[in-house]
Amino acid sequence: MEPAEAAKDTAKPAARKAAAAAVAGGSLKSVVAGSWRDPANVARDGYRHPLETLQFFGVRPDQTVVEITPGSGWYSEILAPYLREKGRYVAAVVDPDSQTKDSSRAYFAKAKSGLEKKFADAPAQYGGAVIAAYDPFKPAFGAPASADVVLTFRNVHNWRSAGQAEVMFKGFYDVLKPGGTLGVVEHRAKGDVPVDDKSGYVGQAQVIALAEAAGFRLEGKSEVNANPRDTKDYAKGVWTLPPSNQHEAADSAKYKAIGESDRMTLRFRKPR
Repeated sequence: MEPAEAAKDTAKPAARKAAAAAVAGGSLKSVVAGSWRDPANVARDGYRHPLETLQFFGVRPDQTVVEITPGSGWYSEILAPYLREKGRYVAAVVDPDSQTKDSSRAYFAKAKSGLEKKFADAPAQYGGAVIAAYDPFKPAFGAPASADVVLTFRNVHNWRSAGQAEVMFKGFYDVLKPGGTLGVVEHRAKGDVPVDDKSGYVGQAQVIALAEAAGFRLEGKSEVNANPRDTKDYAKGVWTLPPSNQHEAADSAKYKAIGESDRMTLRFRKPR
């Protein structure tokens, strides 16, 4: 794994200086409030509660944190700057070469290159961040027992449907130090769902069972990302809701009033 290459920072010198000052030694609260964050991402804070969520997971600035499949970097905008000075942020992304379909290779290549560009374009925030590619059928996220925290946000449903969930959780266990933390946020179903369920929701007991089967112990549950307005019965599953909004335009107000999905927030511990 190599640090993301730093490209020319296109920000104005004053803006770069201000951003660097905000990052250096910044509290988690100040980093969440960072001016570099995409306004569209900040708009989701009321649903995703990043400050409270990361506090619940116990993330500290001197830790090595591996985020699994960070997508376009919603949490990267917070975690990478927070860990920049004293810790280490690793964005674990699917290796495009691990895919057998051209469409899948192209999808994951685009995701990887997009994150690389995001990091390279803003070294004041992302300098030292690492992008690590992994094979989801035999995942390795770093040297064994090298990470303090592994985090994953809204990904478990994808791994279950692809038959990868068990090996992914085993990979989390392997990369964590004894006593390390696994933090999971996931769309919460009303109960257990079949493996081939297409709703995007997963039963909370099913996620706990996956983690415990890998060797983890459940340490805590939080309702910080709960949403009782989510009825979980939409024709297009969780993607009906914001921010995907896969619904008729006439229903926009209805789904905006519901907000993002009801989510479980679970903290697991690897035994010492």
